Amino acid sequence: MKLRQIAEYLGCELVGDGEIEITGVAGIEQAGPTELTFLANPKYAPKVRRTRAAAILVSQPVRDHPIASLVSSNPYLDFARALELFYQPPRPAPGIHPWASIAPSARIGDNAYVGPFAVIGEDVVIGRNACIYPHVVIYQGARIGDDFCAHSHAVVREFCQIGNRVTLGNGVVVGGDGFGFARRPDGTHYKIVQSGITVIEDDVEIQSLCSIDRATVGETRIRRGAKLDSLVQVGHACVVGENCILCAQVGLAGSTVLERNVLLAGQAGVSGHLTIHEGAVVYAQAGVGGDVAAGATVAGSPAFDAAQWRRAVTAFPKLPEMLRTMRELKMRLEELERKIAGGDARATSQER
Repeated sequence: MKLRQIAEYLGCELVGDGEIEITGVAGIEQAGPTELTFLANPKYAPKVRRTRAAAILVSQPVRDHPIASLVSSNPYLDFARALELFYQPPRPAPGIHPWASIAPSARIGDNAYVGPFAVIGEDVVIGRNACIYPHVVIYQGARIGDDFCAHSHAVVREFCQIGNRVTLGNGVVVGGDGFGFARRPDGTHYKIVQSGITVIEDDVEIQSLCSIDRATVGETRIRRGAKLDSLVQVGHACVVGENCILCAQVGLAGSTVLERNVLLAGQAGVSGHLTIHEGAVVYAQAGVGGDVAAGATVAGSPAFDAAQWRRAVTAFPKLPEMLRTMRELKMRLEELERKIAGGDARATSQER
């Protein structure tokens, strides 16, 4: 594909030779002489001089290097769009494999693929254009919209609801039992029936090995446009707001509420029955034990203001040295006090 064709498709300004033939896209360090790359973060600008790429997506034209440029207001987004020109994940042809098990009362929309050993239970309703890979299991009474994609070993439990254009990665469990037990007088645990459901709204992607628990009563809800990375745990009765991002190994305890556009970085943990308000950011490995204000950025465990946390962690390696200094000063002060109390002539006026 000619570079000028890519520029037209993306709506970017072309600076340089538009007749260059582009065969693919790649990162700035890996790109070859027929590939397109991108620069989204200015701190990586020095790498432009070393790239072998034929052209680059940038926010400003590259003036000091002989490389063709596609000038974009959002180079990272346009790089993602350009990638689709050269690669689309394979999709199986529509059809239901004879080794799939589909209950007689289940209803599946047009143009669906259902792979071998997939199991679809009684009274399940699935919309059009579904792609259900081998070994997916959908329990009784689930309701699923159009353009659903479930990769192998994903599970949708009984009566859960899923909207349109939802993707479940390998091994995702939607609507598994919430972690609810009542303690008996003898110290043993009595299981609380998890009678609620899990609701996944439109345009949600949940990547591999996530667990979204059903509620004890009511519902757990993942709102429109949220994206969950691999190995995320969402406890019972949580609400994950619109367009939230939950990175790998995030854990939400029960009844946590995330408002819109919250970002939780990797391995952040959130205790239950609290609210992280709109636009807040939680740093990696933070432990959130209370509400977080709208637009706030927090870090550490327990989590607090990220700017203060950065100062604290800078000081932390110096604490042993500071402690030794304090001990030395304390010893000198105690010695001086003894001299003064004993009328020791060696306690000079300067020391006093």
